[in-house]
This record gives sequence, C-alpha cells and structure tokens, in this order.
Amino acid sequence: MLSIGTPLLWSFFAAFVLVALVVDFVALNRRGAQAVSLREAGMWSLVWVAVSFVFVGWLWWYLGGASGDAAARELADAKALEFVTGYLVEKALAVDNIFVFLMLFTYFAVPAEFQRRVLMIGIIGALILRAVMILVGAWLIASFHWVMYLFGVFLVFTGVKMWWAAGQEPDLDANPALQWVKRRVKIAPGYDGERFFTTVNGVRMATPLLVVILLIGIVDVVFAVDSIPAIFAITTDSFIVLTSNVFAILGLRAMYFLLAGMHERFHLLPYGLAVVLVFIGTKMLLVDIYKIPIVWSLGFTVTTLAVTMLLSLRIPARPGETGSAYPFGAKKRDASSPEEEG
Repeated sequence: MLSIGTPLLWSFFAAFVLVALVVDFVALNRRGAQAVSLREAGMWSLVWVAVSFVFVGWLWWYLGGASGDAAARELADAKALEFVTGYLVEKALAVDNIFVFLMLFTYFAVPAEFQRRVLMIGIIGALILRAVMILVGAWLIASFHWVMYLFGVFLVFTGVKMWWAAGQEPDLDANPALQWVKRRVKIAPGYDGERFFTTVNGVRMATPLLVVILLIGIVDVVFAVDSIPAIFAITTDSFIVLTSNVFAILGLRAMYFLLAGMHERFHLLPYGLAVVLVFIGTKMLLVDIYKIPIVWSLGFTVTTLAVTMLLSLRIPARPGETGSAYPFGAKKRDASSPEEEG
C-alpha cells in the first residue's frame, strides 16, 4: 500500500501531536478543577480547526503543490483533498461522540469541574485506539483486498442502523456495558473529588467518576470501529488516515464544552451522518467498478452535514429526541443517592 509517509513526516507529526496534547491539557488545566467557559472553549475550538488547516496547507506545500512540477502538484492536491474529506467525516463523527459524552455526564451528574480530567483520559484512549486500529486496518487492506467490501457492508449497515436509532430516546439503564460494570464493581453513592476510589463505611468502592471513565473507554472502541472503515473508504494512505483522525480528535475537549449546551439544536445531525456513512460504504463497495472522485465525496459530505445542521436550527426537536444515535441514555442519576449494585 502506497503512502506519502516518510520517516521525516512521521517524526514531525509525532512531535507535533505530543506538543499539541501538552498545550491542550495545560491550557485547559492551568486553573485546576474548574469549569471551562464558553468563550474559552470557543477560542480553543477555533484554534484547533485552524491548526488542522495550517497542517494540510503545509503538507500541500511540502508535497510540491506550489512547485512547477505538474505531477507533484497533482499529488499534493489529491492528498490535501483526501485529508480535508477525511477530517470532516471524522470531525462529524466526533461531534456525535461528544453528545454521547454529554449523556454520560448528565446521567451520572458529573460536576463540570471534574469533566475535564475524564475527557483528557478519553481523548488519550481514543488516540491510542485509532492508531492501533489504523495500523491493523492498513495491514488487512494491503493483504486482503476483499476487506474493502467487508468495510463497505459494515458502513452501510452502520448508516442504516444510525438512521433507525436517530430520534429515539435511548435508555442508559438498560445498556449492557453499564450493567456489566455494575455487576463487577462496587460503586460509591457519591463523588470524592477527582478520586477514582473511595472508602464508604470501611468498604473500598469505585466512585462514579471511574464508572464514567470505563464507559467512555467503551464509547471510544465503538466510535473507532465506526470511524476507521469510513476513513479507509476515502483513502488507503496510512499517513493521511492517521493524521486526519488525530487532527479531528485534537481539541475534542474544547469542542465538548462549546457544544455541551447546543446538542439539542443539532438533533437532525445523526440523519446526516447516517447518509454520509451509507454513501461512503457504497463508494467502498464500488471501488473496483467506479472510483468516485474525492472532490465529489468532499462536496457530498459538506453539503449533507450542512443541510442537516441548518434543518436542525429550523425544525424544532420532538419531545425526547436527542442529538445522538448511539445507545446511551440521558436520564440524570443523582450521584448523592445510592443504588443497589449487583
């Protein structure tokens, strides 16, 4: 499988990600356990989007986009389009990821000042999972071409399932992941600062914060399974796949605090995501018959997501309708009230 990744590019990218993570965590943690303001979250969200486009601009220039070599310009243009398309798809999926985080935080009544630490751990987990799954996916596609068809079928199925689930009120109480955790972990009735474990009546228990961390880890796995095939439908270049994924995830904490109060406004977004996933899956199934140009994929993705977001602002949500199509409920759990844990 051909890739533009060279030792220099990989080293530069790895160093950049480390610096970006340090900046992100230091910037949002410099005051300790305090809630992030809407203004600060908006500023940092714009910064990370700008950084992503600066990166793709630099990559375009590095590949010869500004040179007089026609072949180099063609390669630079193609890779830049692949990155932007992949970035937008992964960013859109990340928005749905944020809505699931919001549901978990609401259900477990996680104080705003504790949410940043949870998000930090969730983002690191998402980065590691995606890196591993991208390497595995790249190897599978390079070794077994038929895996492309498997990914295509999976994406079409996921899109149809997302469309069907959109607008339905999920129930976290019945979620098998939460039930599995409850059967194996003794959960304290309330929080103990940012600690993951506490002692209640002489018994050591996990705090609800640890349960949220575990569930977010499961969410990371679910979204990685959905997002990795989607990006491979756009490009099989492992460097573009990984960089577009990572840049979509960077700044996720800031974007969470920006969108936390706006999830109901984008209640139709899951329908747009469903259509995009079906389109991408179909593109993957047709890969040996007709290769849909990247610019068409980009235009379709942008148009679909923009239309569903605009319609969300014009059409009010129905009672009980949520902004996510994933099976995690939004019923609020009073952390001060103990529950019977199995």
